[in-house]
Amino acid sequence: MKTMRMLLIIAAALVEFTLSTAFAADARRVVSLNGQWDVAEGGMDQPPAKFSHRAPVPGLVDMATPPFVCPGSTVSLAERRERKRPVDPKREAFWYRRAFKLKGPLPEVARLKINKARYSTKVILNGKVVGEHGPNWTPGWFDVKPFLKGDGAENELLIRVGASLAQVPAYLTEGWDFEKSRYIPGIYDSVELVLCGTPHIVNVQTVPDVARKTVRAVIELASASNVPVKGIVREAKSGRVVGEAASEARATGKVELTVLIRDARLWTPEDPFLYELVVDTGGDTSRTRFGMRTFTTDPASGRALLNGRPYFLRGSNVCIYRFFEDAARGGLPWNREWVRKLHRRFKEMHWNSLRYCIGFPPEFWYEIADEEGVMIQDEFPIWYGGRPDAWPKEITQQHLAVEFTEWMRERWNHPCVVIWDAQNETTDDAVVAATLMAVRGLDLSNRPWDNGWGTPQKPGDISEAHPYRAGRKGFFANLANETGIPDNGPKKKDAARPPYLINEYGWLWINRDGTLPTLTVDVYKRLLGEKATVAERFHYYARTLAAKTEFWRSRRLCAGVLHFCGLGYSRHDGQTSDHFVDVKNLVYEPNFRRYVSDAFAPTGIMLDFWTEDLPAGEKRDVSTVVINDLYEPWNGSVRLRLLRGSKTLAEQTQPCEVAALGDRRLAFSFATPTEPGRYTLEAALVKKGAPDVRSLRDFSVLTPEEREARRNLAEGRPVKALSVLTRDGQTYRAEFAVDGKADTRWSSEFSDPQWLTVDLGAMQKISRVELQWEGAFAKTYAIQVSPDGENWKTVCTTNKGVGKTEVISFAPTQARWVRIHGTQRGTRFGYSLWEVRVYH
Repeated sequence: MKTMRMLLIIAAALVEFTLSTAFAADARRVVSLNGQWDVAEGGMDQPPAKFSHRAPVPGLVDMATPPFVCPGSTVSLAERRERKRPVDPKREAFWYRRAFKLKGPLPEVARLKINKARYSTKVILNGKVVGEHGPNWTPGWFDVKPFLKGDGAENELLIRVGASLAQVPAYLTEGWDFEKSRYIPGIYDSVELVLCGTPHIVNVQTVPDVARKTVRAVIELASASNVPVKGIVREAKSGRVVGEAASEARATGKVELTVLIRDARLWTPEDPFLYELVVDTGGDTSRTRFGMRTFTTDPASGRALLNGRPYFLRGSNVCIYRFFEDAARGGLPWNREWVRKLHRRFKEMHWNSLRYCIGFPPEFWYEIADEEGVMIQDEFPIWYGGRPDAWPKEITQQHLAVEFTEWMRERWNHPCVVIWDAQNETTDDAVVAATLMAVRGLDLSNRPWDNGWGTPQKPGDISEAHPYRAGRKGFFANLANETGIPDNGPKKKDAARPPYLINEYGWLWINRDGTLPTLTVDVYKRLLGEKATVAERFHYYARTLAAKTEFWRSRRLCAGVLHFCGLGYSRHDGQTSDHFVDVKNLVYEPNFRRYVSDAFAPTGIMLDFWTEDLPAGEKRDVSTVVINDLYEPWNGSVRLRLLRGSKTLAEQTQPCEVAALGDRRLAFSFATPTEPGRYTLEAALVKKGAPDVRSLRDFSVLTPEEREARRNLAEGRPVKALSVLTRDGQTYRAEFAVDGKADTRWSSEFSDPQWLTVDLGAMQKISRVELQWEGAFAKTYAIQVSPDGENWKTVCTTNKGVGKTEVISFAPTQARWVRIHGTQRGTRFGYSLWEVRVYH
């Protein structure tokens, strides 16, 4: 028996030695053309006569020295609403120039690969036009053999890119983003020359079968048949040969190899093990990294399945094209050390997944995600919104299919890429849906697709949701009434179905320097008041984001929870931001690191408590929910503490065991303190040898006078409106404006004037009205009061209404009836209020 085992070991070693020796000298040579290039500005057709700038490739033209004057195009807020492709007023194009030499004679095949460049590319080599590549997010391949010089002769390569979105052909996507200001052109990914003999390998697709421990390789050759093709699989790090196969190309130019992998090791975020497939045709050699990984979904359970087992996605978003316009960006996106550290910092937050959102980073980011174990929802740069006329009529299914096909062929071997994401928040159910159905069969691994806010096209495709909530007052308390199924996403009625994937939520952004982006100025004014400090905002943001994360995860109805966002821009006139205070050194804002990392812990806890104000001395029941994303059971205890500052006022503990992939609810009770003030409830998972995982809720104990002052006198009271809108089977009733719920609203018909009247039930002294508008607001309106509902007195009027949340204060007045009387709409729609609040 020992002799037989030894013979097998020797035979395996001989095979490994033979194949390694046979493939020792690659038939393919890849010449990197990255580095400093000459750059000049000019027109689209003729190269400039003089090149007086230098810029790195890969990179963007704003990195040139000396710098160009405002390269690219800038889009104002008003222009974003029109969604016109903006021009660069100073030039049409930028031209890159580089000289290089090749030693020895030229091989039979010479191809230039420009991995990614924007906006639309033209190549000239040694004075001859080689060709053009219009798409901006996918690689352009150019046959340069007829124009290339060998034997040490100098070659001059020119690459032209359009200066702005205006240079992108109308039938191609341009990367529109309603929250971007700057569109900066450049060759933002690697440029390389691929030299080999024939037959050359055009593409390789690896298709892992984790059950059979095999990988199927579909190899596309250029014009070859009856050619022997050999393939081996090596462990990427060790180089150890673990499988081999050989076949012969068919007349179609395609050949398939199925390789049995010895001691196959699966790729997971926890163990991102990689292999390398080496394919040799005698004239060309290709090397393709892959992982033994499958990713599908189960519509019945709503779960994602990694390697056939349920797996919960936890993560965030990277908006690389927004980061491109960040003042601190510099050369960071092309610094491998920084990008690797970035992904490791993400994993410190217990994130196993990212959405590369509305844009693709340089290709080496995917290599790092493969190596570090981060699953990627790969989102194509489409965001046209939901208007009926939003989709550009020039972009047809045939045009979009070209871009999608190039995208998939470049990306399909990365184990990190688990979801093809066709677009963001776009409701088009024609072109995008038809295109993804036309191309999805190209991916032999059959990954699921996400169609943004369009209709999911097949069972198992993703229903994407962005339940932000924080834009509505009372959203925190309203979480107690939510089911855990997000109520936004695919816009067609009844289109959303499991699996649900939340890949945006929060709406509480704060810039890195503590200032507020435009979308949250009004939010923090309403939530914390105008005098809140930067420290108070950061603390509130982190604690509230943690609570939201706990809520969506603990309901167990979504396949994944990805917050927005991990990396973006940070600027005073921006709309969102990330969580770094020092993006160069990747230093998180401390509150975010402290609280939100616990909310994403694989074994996590949620304190199911959403009340922010409590009466003194009241006994309260409260429960905790413990969730376990792991494949092993968790044993420990749950501790509940009542805190005032750092002082523990009460504490209780219960033992807890949670099954693998399971959850468990535990009940507690506590008495609210008798002394008014601010308090904290803390629930914690406690296990010997592991750090505590905490869930925290702040609340106030109020005096009777404080409770009365904070009471909304309009909530639940009788209400009337001049008109009520009914659309698509839904009626936006008047009582929705005073029901205390964050997700219901009243809307009038689309005409002037309109009014809404609330009966407070008795004469009350009032001095403040708060109006929380939906997008359809009043530009000109009056607040009126009455003792009897017939005789009205105006206490405030304005013709400068701006919507969002408006707080109207006036001298204390006795009244029973309150009326909002609108005479001029701020939009073409009606008047719509999420909530009307009246206070003493």
